[in-house]
Amino acid sequence: MIRINLSPEPQWLDLGHGVRLQLLPLTTALMVATRSDIAVQDLAADASNDSRAAVFASALARRAVVDWDGVGDADGAVIDVTPEGIDALLSLWPIFEAFNLHYVSRGMLLDAEKNGSAPSPTGTSVGATATARPAKRSAKTAPRD
Repeated sequence: MIRINLSPEPQWLDLGHGVRLQLLPLTTALMVATRSDIAVQDLAADASNDSRAAVFASALARRAVVDWDGVGDADGAVIDVTPEGIDALLSLWPIFEAFNLHYVSRGMLLDAEKNGSAPSPTGTSVGATATARPAKRSAKTAPRD
């Protein structure tokens, strides 16, 4: 079963370390706009997956973050949400990892709740042949009378 949240309202996501982000719902329109972001489009063809993930997450966050709690400047003063602030926040590994895991991955993979069903007979493994060879017997058995 796929669970759909029909609320158009931004929701809070706790990223740990006292940081919370208020985020727009992760919609198709938001993902498509992020894929069209100039920073994403300008990635070199040979860019690593890690580089691609970091650039995509920042581009998505710049579109999705409405507000935040627990983010301040070097002196501890609360700062407003800005594109530069979002990029700086996501440059912190634990924050990036939590954002990527709990928000970005929802747009990259649709993981339906498990229901215990067997794999579909029309899936990618249909028609697959076994590649393992049967084990050889090491000792011959005596003939039967």
